[in-house]
Amino acid sequence: MTIGSFIWVAVQFIIGFHLVFPVLLLCIFGIVKVFSRYKPAVAVNEADYAIIVTAYEQTDLLPSVVDSILKLNYSNYLIYIVADKCDISNLKFDTNKVILLRPEKTIASNVGSHFYAIERFVRQHERLTIIDSDNLVDPEYLNELNRYFDRGYNAVQGVREAKNLNTTYACLDAARDKYYHYYDGKLLYGIGSSATLAGSGMAFTTQLYKACLEGSPVKGAGFDKVLQYKILEKGERIAFAEKAIVYDEKTSKPDQLVKQRARWINTWFKYFSLGFKLTMRGLVKANWNQVAFGVVLLRPPLFIFLLLSVGFLFINVLVAPAAAMIWVFGFTVFLTGFFISLLVSETDQAIYRSLRGIPKFMFLQVVSLVKARKANQYSVATRHSVIQDNQ
Repeated sequence: MTIGSFIWVAVQFIIGFHLVFPVLLLCIFGIVKVFSRYKPAVAVNEADYAIIVTAYEQTDLLPSVVDSILKLNYSNYLIYIVADKCDISNLKFDTNKVILLRPEKTIASNVGSHFYAIERFVRQHERLTIIDSDNLVDPEYLNELNRYFDRGYNAVQGVREAKNLNTTYACLDAARDKYYHYYDGKLLYGIGSSATLAGSGMAFTTQLYKACLEGSPVKGAGFDKVLQYKILEKGERIAFAEKAIVYDEKTSKPDQLVKQRARWINTWFKYFSLGFKLTMRGLVKANWNQVAFGVVLLRPPLFIFLLLSVGFLFINVLVAPAAAMIWVFGFTVFLTGFFISLLVSETDQAIYRSLRGIPKFMFLQVVSLVKARKANQYSVATRHSVIQDNQ
């Protein structure tokens, strides 16, 4: 085999591996589950939480998120709202549980906003959780997080369910989330590794969060990727709390989708090399948590490896029909895994109906890829507006 042929086969193997990896996870999870008997602990004490809500330029949705937090079946917490570059003249909260912070200078950074709040904690909170300004929280959110903290974890990721399914784009965004929650959350954690962080609906001991990101130069999108790497580098696991639910506003319009995905794609190219570091570290230390998670960090965004797979399939149809059949098998396995993630979740029928819009959804993400280099020129927050379309 020539060097060129070897590289060609190796690249195909790497991309094809990601097609079947989810179902491989499912098989490993099934084996582990047979021998696993643990259940999350029943929380006894109410740990002290700081709930950090970050807003950038927009405050329209802040009253709703605060109202949902105040309905928690929990009492030992304070809400810190960091209203960065916001007009807060009309924000009034008739409760001593809300500390409204308006930075004197624009921060334009998630991590910067988090530490702006941490430096102004009115007491030493044991734990902190991060909520976006467009989220709503389930009343049992903190109780469910506690079930994992009480088992000894210092980092926990909850589930971000869709708050809106008002357009095809929002439904497809929700379908993507269900896929990742199932494989990168429940199953990855279930096989002894860690759940990936999702940007909000996540919680940490204050000590761990500060140890990972205090003084960090990370700005803009992607702080969660650096944070999860730092957590695993320290030998910690990120637990997955599937009943700790926050409701997240899904992108409803094409321009929202393109700008949001451009930022996300930009962060993957910026930070995917952390996967090599973590995988090698795990191999050297025989740490399964780090090895498995490192492999996930190396995986390209879903639409990229799917488009590459389609390209390899068509090339092989012309030059190596036998290899093309392997790609057909890979796509069959992937599609099976994708629908399994929807079937085992509580998936609204609107999401299933929206699947016919996948080609356009993929096209918009290709547009996002083209714009990814200039992603940092876009707002650091996704602007949401309420629209409807007929699916």
